[in-house]
Amino acid sequence: MDNMTFGKYIPIDSVIHRLDPRLKMGALLIFLIAIFFDSGFLGYGIMAIFVLISAIASNISIKHILKAIKPMLFMMLFLMIFNIFLIHTGEVVFRLGSLKIYSGALLQSAYIFIRLILIITMTTILTSSTKPLDLTLAIENLLNPLKRFGFPAHELAMMISIALRFIPDLLDEAKRIMKAQASRGVDFNEGKLSEKIKAIVSLIIPLFISAFQRAEDLANAMESRNYNPEATRTRYKSLCWRKYDTIALIFTVMVSGSVIALSIFI
Repeated sequence: MDNMTFGKYIPIDSVIHRLDPRLKMGALLIFLIAIFFDSGFLGYGIMAIFVLISAIASNISIKHILKAIKPMLFMMLFLMIFNIFLIHTGEVVFRLGSLKIYSGALLQSAYIFIRLILIITMTTILTSSTKPLDLTLAIENLLNPLKRFGFPAHELAMMISIALRFIPDLLDEAKRIMKAQASRGVDFNEGKLSEKIKAIVSLIIPLFISAFQRAEDLANAMESRNYNPEATRTRYKSLCWRKYDTIALIFTVMVSGSVIALSIFI
């Protein structure tokens, strides 16, 4: 549980921290669109340099980013193995009896691994350098044009903000439950498969109960304060777009545009 860093804001001063949250949300969206274009290792190298510059500018430690990547390694490994055995394009590079591994499968697996690393890193930089309240304001501000079509922009932004706020609390609650269960003799690391399943159930059930209780307490607190999502409200804090945000947006568009151009012309 200590390895889970997604959703945890790190209160430090950096260039990325001072950028407008709307810029960071938009830049992440542009980045995600570009990363799924097949631009080869050259394109992914350009995006890796962009991510590295962003990480350095955010002053977020490599250790923190690696903690965010570590829980996803199993999924990455599963997807890579899945692709290696199911994709049959290119030349045969390895043969074991009737089993054949093709060069195209290895290439696509490498692409998937690089994409996931870059996506997780950029998402971690976003959540670590932006306060949950600022994320809420940014999401609502970006979705405001859809309100005229009846889209619940404020409600969606509020739900996302609450979910991000709950992630660290639920992780702390999970650690507390694990320690309590371990003191009662529950072993989460060793034992037979059936024993591990029972141990996980003994963790999940109290965690779900605690999560529902927290959600009910929050709903009661908001209702007691007469919260109305459809009411017109003012903001204590207003977002301010500065010239540095424009420069960062232009830089992001240039990098993403070059990657998309590489995928088209190469």
